[in-house]
Amino acid sequence: MSNTRVLVLVGSLRTDSLNRRIAETLQAQAPAGVTVEIAEGLGEVPFYNEDLDGEQVPAAAAALRAQVAAADRVLAVTPEYNGTMPAVLNNAIDWLSRPYGAGAITGKPFAVVGATPTPYGGKWAHEHARRSAGIAGAVVLEHIEVSQPALEGDILADEDALARLLAAVDALATFERDANAA
Repeated sequence: MSNTRVLVLVGSLRTDSLNRRIAETLQAQAPAGVTVEIAEGLGEVPFYNEDLDGEQVPAAAAALRAQVAAADRVLAVTPEYNGTMPAVLNNAIDWLSRPYGAGAITGKPFAVVGATPTPYGGKWAHEHARRSAGIAGAVVLEHIEVSQPALEGDILADEDALARLLAAVDALATFERDANAA
């Protein structure tokens, strides 16, 4: 079995955010045969503007596109901001969707997980990210869903929560597209 590369898009720019710590934990504890890489520099990617998306694409956007193109899978690990996904994640998906139908995210298996200090654990943000990535051309794996409430304590110290997050990475990495659907 070849190594599966999963690129993580972290929806929080804060250095010590819970969702960044989740991504780092998934990277450190990735299943055998899976390499988890965290896309750095999402905060440096300018807001998508078609005027910028010509022959000289901004370096941060070009680097993001190259990272996603080289990955086998994409995993968003994100909190929820005001009932939706953070702008940094939405912007990344915007850049990855262009050119339409041939963007770096087109055809990539995609899932989203994360935590937020609400009873819903970021469910609405995760729904928005899945919908946006699907419209952008990703193969959204709807069955992979971990929207973890983080109201009390450290969820990374919760064995059940950590097991659900690791199982999500495993399910994304081992996903095989139905040959009839391709």
